[in-house]
Amino acid sequence: MEMNSLMSTQLLELQQTVQMSVMQSALNANTSAALELLEDMPQQQAPHPYKGSMIDISV
Repeated sequence: MEMNSLMSTQLLELQQTVQMSVMQSALNANTSAALELLEDMPQQQAPHPYKGSMIDISV
């Protein structure tokens, strides 16, 4: 009975380790994809909301 308990505990720890490894790989893949998308975006800047336009401040 003790051997089964020990093996069960070890199997659970192995499953958790594999899950963490798979999750880490998925996270790295998603991060790489997001960085690729950001790098491929056109480098357009939005115009400034008021810079370069005239503002009437007279009362």
